[in-house]
Amino acid sequence: MVANANGSRARGVATPGWLRREWSLPVGYATTLAFLAFGASWLGDLAHPAWLALMFAWLFAAILACAFSLVRHADELAVRLGEPFGTLVLTLAMSGMEMMMISAVMLAGHGSATLARDTMLAIMMIVLNGLVGACLLAGGLRYHEQSYNLYSANSFLAVIVPLAVLGLVLPGFTVTTPGPTLSVKQSIFVIVMSLGLYGVFLGIQTLRHRDYFVAPDEKQSAHAAHGGSTIGHVVLLLANGIPIVLLAKQIAKPINYATSVLGAPAAFGGLIVAVLILAPESMAAVRAALANQLQRSINVALGTALSTISLTIPAVLAIGFATGQTIVLGLDNVDIVLLLLTLVVSMLTFSLSRTNVLLGAVHVLLFLAYLMLTVEK
Repeated sequence: MVANANGSRARGVATPGWLRREWSLPVGYATTLAFLAFGASWLGDLAHPAWLALMFAWLFAAILACAFSLVRHADELAVRLGEPFGTLVLTLAMSGMEMMMISAVMLAGHGSATLARDTMLAIMMIVLNGLVGACLLAGGLRYHEQSYNLYSANSFLAVIVPLAVLGLVLPGFTVTTPGPTLSVKQSIFVIVMSLGLYGVFLGIQTLRHRDYFVAPDEKQSAHAAHGGSTIGHVVLLLANGIPIVLLAKQIAKPINYATSVLGAPAAFGGLIVAVLILAPESMAAVRAALANQLQRSINVALGTALSTISLTIPAVLAIGFATGQTIVLGLDNVDIVLLLLTLVVSMLTFSLSRTNVLLGAVHVLLFLAYLMLTVEK
């Protein structure tokens, strides 16, 4: 009887245990079904502030829950694959979410010509300043100094800097087309250049110089995988991605309403998309720094910035060609100063093989400046 009781109890807790781990799936799919059925009426009139806040909060929470779960499964796959393939899986998963959300918002309505630009800038500011600063501060406060592989940061920045400048700064200075946009020929060149350079980087990261992206001390990067099969994690990763794609089109409506009707800051939409994408993995990167795995934090942070620039720009330009939308990529003068200052400080920070609290504080200061200037320029 004891055995039967124990066996029954074990069988009885199996499903609740799975549900506790994967609670985002029923939440995400229930929210998706609800908005597919009633979203047109619910989001048809957002004039009442309380209703607008409720719809936005519901959608934001559901997407964020699925994003956390997606990144958790991507993180499990990353552990199983090891470096540098591990962080590559994570950064590509986040870039995929970013492109899906930007595409959905762009295709959902008007007023989103600058969404891709604002989202890319927000991700660059959050990653290169907020996330890097938080990791360096957290690790510096606990360990005073931390080491990493200098070649990895230099390899990332060698590609990030030219792509960021050519993709986000140069369009504001070209004269072939009016405004901070690119002509068709210029857009094709940027697409080919971005994808080609990223392809060369992937060859360096995964084949020719894999050792660049591994911590100097192997013990630093050791962390164990949890339960579940590799196929299971892949299936659950994709399952959590479906609600994100479908709900992104729904959350586009309150975002567009807030920016076009209520007069919210122009960069509000891009900042919201960036927060949804980066929140889960940002927490993982900070935890890695606290565990003295700074190499993993740097691979995730700089890898996210690189994939954002090199993959999102071609994607949104392609959407512009397909839909006939004007894609504004060029930043205004204030944002150009912030971006260039961030790139210069990042090169200075990662010119040393050891990091400390001071370097983290500088990046956090730049992130706070970005937030302040997003509200009022």
